[in-house]
Amino acid sequence: MADVAAHITGTVWKIEVKVGDKVDAGQTLVILESMKMEMPVEAESGGTVKEIRCKEAQSVNEGDVLVVLE
Repeated sequence: MADVAAHITGTVWKIEVKVGDKVDAGQTLVILESMKMEMPVEAESGGTVKEIRCKEAQSVNEGDVLVVLE
């Protein structure tokens, strides 16, 4: 399993995937908003979305796990 974590502190603006989706390396999973800028959080490797640990409009800190891939 691979944890995909926030690389910045911000707010979850949009979740681009749902549980069960197959994703490729480099695919955007979540978009964070910080200081009025949108920052994509991408999968480092391919896999299947096992768990989504965030909700849209939720505040997150750098290092928080947003998505779990298997």
